[in-house]
Amino acid sequence: MLVLLRALVWGRQSNYSQIFCGFCFPCSIQPVYGAQHPPLDPRLTKNFIKERSKGNALPLKNKKASSFHEFARNTSDAWDIGDDEDEDFSSSFQTLNSKVAKATAAQVLENHSKLRVKPERAQSALSEMPTNCKVIKSSSEAQLSRSPEDACVRNALHKQQSLPLRPIIPLVARISDQNASGAPPMTVREKTRLEKFRQLLSSHNTDLDELRKCSWPGVPREVRPVTWRLLSGYLPANKERRKLTLQRKREEYFGFIEQYYDSRNEEHHQDTYRQIHIDIPRTNPLIPLFQQPLVQEIFERILFIWAIRHPASGYVQGINDLVTPFFVVFLSEHVEEDVENFDVTTLSQDVLRSIEADSFWCMSKLLDGIQDNYTFAQPGIQKKVKALEELVSRIDEQVHNHFRKYEVEYLQFAFRWMNNLLMRELPLRCTIRLWDTYQSEPEGFSHFHLYVCAAFLIKWRKEILDEEDFQGLLMLLQNLPTIHWGNEEIGLLLAEAYRLKYMFADAPNHYRR
Repeated sequence: MLVLLRALVWGRQSNYSQIFCGFCFPCSIQPVYGAQHPPLDPRLTKNFIKERSKGNALPLKNKKASSFHEFARNTSDAWDIGDDEDEDFSSSFQTLNSKVAKATAAQVLENHSKLRVKPERAQSALSEMPTNCKVIKSSSEAQLSRSPEDACVRNALHKQQSLPLRPIIPLVARISDQNASGAPPMTVREKTRLEKFRQLLSSHNTDLDELRKCSWPGVPREVRPVTWRLLSGYLPANKERRKLTLQRKREEYFGFIEQYYDSRNEEHHQDTYRQIHIDIPRTNPLIPLFQQPLVQEIFERILFIWAIRHPASGYVQGINDLVTPFFVVFLSEHVEEDVENFDVTTLSQDVLRSIEADSFWCMSKLLDGIQDNYTFAQPGIQKKVKALEELVSRIDEQVHNHFRKYEVEYLQFAFRWMNNLLMRELPLRCTIRLWDTYQSEPEGFSHFHLYVCAAFLIKWRKEILDEEDFQGLLMLLQNLPTIHWGNEEIGLLLAEAYRLKYMFADAPNHYRR
């Protein structure tokens, strides 16, 4: 119940907080939804919001927004968030009634299932629920319990659906790469692929072209760290040179720390360090690993050193997200269990230094290919968003015209897709799998990413066409229900992106009408 209360309060405060003017990165002070924070349907909780608004100085307006600027004005109170959440929780507890609780439970189940249930159908299902059903508290450490009480919730919704429900993954998305269908993580085919990788990596000179070909459909967890080092260009293909290269590059990084890190308190670097210091706690806030002080200190050093060594762009919000996949992959090299709850203080100082230095260099290699995304006015992102608009207008004119009809600009939702490489839209385990392919593709993080975004958008065409107002479209596009996604969904997404690339990449005139 407490989790549902918190979700309601955050929904009241943050539902509209990720919308921005189009040219600046959305302020990440508000909680980010997407893969980790399933959104609440405002239509299901409108009565609760109305009751809350009676005591507020700024009442909500009833007029439906028809454009972005009008929508922003009508929801200006979303940016005025108080510091004391406890007061919000106590007032919410007194005003929340059982009807809203049931509606909220239905919405949470809806966002965790693959199928999209209409609110009226969910409400109909809830009317059939036995009176002894209880609201279940979500947990980051285990699946939702399978007691008779929660079975009745699932069975009621199941009557309204022709397809079976998929296993529910907890709100705090697991980092471990696993199929969302619950299939065994290591099949005979995967064992064969793992052996192929080990043969390639153990050869005197690794065939990088063959390694990219094998890595495109995904890299086994056991060999992912060394494979990523090779594919990013951090390690040489020659096996004998790798140890010396690692030693030299790690020493070079900590030389930068000694030379530059103390300057973070100097006046001309204070703004950069302050922004980094603010953004670090917001990085994957629901995963305990990234809330450990030692991990946050590592991220601060990585980002600050990168920023002062790249003055053309400096630090930009969103770059902090790009460290996390590398950190998790290189950490997994030293951790056998799941890393999301791992205590990094149990590792030796040498191991932590190695993880930090390797994360820095691999992130630097990635950003070297997309640095125009983060220079002044971020021209790289604006070009990619424009290319996405032109591409979608060719591959699905109905969706494109639907956006135009309701005055939805691509920059209002796709900016974040380009700036964060879809990391705010996907669980971290899916990002890691996605980056296996990105590092196997020529210009994967820049060129191929465009086609992945196009395939990702068209994936939701039915839900997009079902929304018939500006507000509904923006809420959908900024809170896509991907929490249940795993390797299967990412594999299908990449296959569709490759098909689009094959059709359009070498035929630029297809972009144009």
